[in-house]
This record gives sequence, structure tokens and C-alpha cells, in this order.
Amino acid sequence: MQHRNLGRSAIQVPPVIFGCNVFGWTVDKAQSFRLLDQLLDVGLNALDTADVYSAWVPGNAGGESETIIGEWMAARGNRNRVTLLTKVGMQMGPRQASGPHPDHVGQAGLSRRWILQSVEDSLRRLRTDTIDLFQTHRDDPATPFEETLSTLGELIKAGKVRAIGASNHTAPRLKAALAASAQQGLPRYETMQPHYNLVERTDFEAELGPLCQAEGLSVIPYYALAAGFLTGKYRSQEDFAKTPRGPSLAKYLDARGLRVLAALDAVAAQQHATPGQIALAWISAKLPNGAPIASATTAAHVAELAKAATLVLTPAQVASLDTASA
Repeated sequence: MQHRNLGRSAIQVPPVIFGCNVFGWTVDKAQSFRLLDQLLDVGLNALDTADVYSAWVPGNAGGESETIIGEWMAARGNRNRVTLLTKVGMQMGPRQASGPHPDHVGQAGLSRRWILQSVEDSLRRLRTDTIDLFQTHRDDPATPFEETLSTLGELIKAGKVRAIGASNHTAPRLKAALAASAQQGLPRYETMQPHYNLVERTDFEAELGPLCQAEGLSVIPYYALAAGFLTGKYRSQEDFAKTPRGPSLAKYLDARGLRVLAALDAVAAQQHATPGQIALAWISAKLPNGAPIASATTAAHVAELAKAATLVLTPAQVASLDTASA
């Protein structure tokens, strides 16, 4: 499995990064431990989480995913084998009164005060002294870049963070952040985490992708499987009724979406793989200095991700998928 450097940092990740938003949501602690053990066994040792995962679940307070990962690493004594990616700055929303830090209600953003408070919370939940990649979860126009980046620089100097990345930034705002880093000698974002996959290409490829390539940022897109649509399990209106997430994916089932599924099927047959594996391999081919983020809830799903991380598509196969999804 060929690992990839994140931007100009020394951090290396496998061709697929595991999305840990499922921990404390659709996967309980015991199953999370089993999945994490398997992920390490198959070489998928890069874990992407966030301080807000999974605050959207009734009864949760946020931080459940980080807590599970931290407890697992403490139980296994394997922190040195894991690459940790987490995030700060997304609105947490109302917390349960019984949840930790009830004074955090409604707070978010990328201010110095919030970053310093949040990183300590994440380190405590993760039971570690260092976060490998600390990402700003979304842009905060109300806070100057200088304040955010200088604060992140303090964390790097203190050894609490190794490198920084951004998520959900527009191209103009990311360009401005990179300019602030260069002009003021502040740490620069080494990664960008956008929404990008075979059926969501336009926004990223128009401006953000070229900017990341020109600036040497690694791209680690979320929703790499379009919330399951690109696995091929949703092929009719009846299929969308089978899962809670199904109705939100109906927008993809048009002529273009059917072309994409047909192209995935064809390449999957050639590669002796599944459509989902091909969809991830396509992103890896398009982003040679990055890696898609994908989740799993079962051992079989983890095995699929492991195979996807080893697939190499031919130029003709990539071109066929490009054409179908154009």
C-alpha cells in the first residue's frame, strides 16, 4: 500500500483515510473497537474525526468519536501506530444539560480563545499529547486569518499539533489564508478537505482543485462515496426507501447518475472489484497527493476499503469515469 505525504508536511497517510463520524452514532463503542482493530491490521491507520462528532445524535454532546478513539488507543497502547486527524470550528449546537462542558453551548469559530479551549478538549478525549493534523472545520469570516493561524502556530510550537489543514473553504478564502501565512511567516494549511466525488465535481474542479495543486496542498475529500450512492446500492426509487439516508440521495438518480453507475459497473467488472471501490480508486487517481475519506460500519466494509486502497485504475478506466460523470 503506497502511502502519501500530506502537503509539505512529514505526515504520511494510506490511499484511503477512515472517516470516524460513525463512532458513537451508527456504531457503538464495542463495534468501533472491532473496526479500529481491523483497520490497523489492514494498514488503514489514518483516522479522521472532529470535536463535533457526533453531536447530532439525540443524547450526545459532541466528542463521542474522539472519546472512543482515545479509549481504544489507551486500551491497545498503539498511539504510535495511528495517524490522528481532527477538526475545530464547526458549530456544536445545543448540548444536553448532562453533557460535558455545558458552557460551550453555541460556541464555535476559529478565534484564539475557542481554538485553545477546543484543542485541550480534543487532546483529553483522544488521550494523547499530539494531534497529527488539526483542521479548521469550516471558514470563519468573523475571525482574521492572522489570529487563527498564529494560534495554530503556537500549538505547533508547543508540540500539540504537527500540521494544519482546512475544510469547507472557498477558493478565494483559501487563497487569502495561504497568502496571510506567506506574508506573515505563519504556518500554512497543508491539506484541504472538500466535498468531492464522481457526482459532485463541479465546485471543486472549477477553482479549489487547481489552487490546491498549484500550492502543493493535499486534498482529502469527504463524502467520497456520495453517502453510499456510488456503492451502487441505490438504483431505483424503491431503493431509496430502504435506509434513512436514501431519500436525500434521490437527486443523484438522473440520467447522469445512471451513466456513472453504469461506468462504475463496467470498470468494476474489469478490476474484479465493487463499484464503491472503483469510486474511491478514481479519487485516488485524480488526487495523487491526497486520499479520499470513507467510513464503514462492518468488517466486510473495512475489507472493501482495504482493497480500494490497493487498486490502480488504468488511464482508460479513469477517462471512462470522467466522461460518464462530466
